[in-house]
Amino acid sequence: MKLIAGLGNPGRSYEGTRHNIGFEVLDVLARRAGTPARRQRFQGEFAQVTIRGNPTLLLWPLTWMNLSGACVLAARDFYKIENTDILVLCDDFQLSTDTIRLRSSGSGGGQKGLSDILARLGTNAVPRLRLGVGPLPAGWKSADFVLGKFTKTERADVDALVERGADAAEEWVGAGIEAAMNRYN
Repeated sequence: MKLIAGLGNPGRSYEGTRHNIGFEVLDVLARRAGTPARRQRFQGEFAQVTIRGNPTLLLWPLTWMNLSGACVLAARDFYKIENTDILVLCDDFQLSTDTIRLRSSGSGGGQKGLSDILARLGTNAVPRLRLGVGPLPAGWKSADFVLGKFTKTERADVDALVERGADAAEEWVGAGIEAAMNRYN
């Protein structure tokens, strides 16, 4: 089984914010899989789907962004999923809204939700898909920026980015991280 964890913050007030782009990609994946019912467990919501013939767990941590690791760890341990079979979807304000970046491992790079997951899983060898939500405007604090909503002008690019992120996640499930990196980076 594969696990795809999209990062974001719970609650209506955070819908459409830059920080919640991971949730948006999961929503697209769920829609493509026939919009299965979500269940609550692991301090989050999850849905079991099939992507390219592979059983896949879609996971929306509801622990707040910076504590996402608790939810991912609980789901990983319950389903006995290998760390290399987890894909984390997260925002990156250092990338523009037309850019996604897949990696098989590495640091959290300042993304606190991803960093919490890596710390709780005890490894940096967890695939991740960073989705561009930037660039950070001069004079802005990063927290204020990522908790803000996209402008109407940005929204068309972001919608295309979300669809492309879902395509990349499906490629990861079906063909693996190397093939997905070669195709989408």
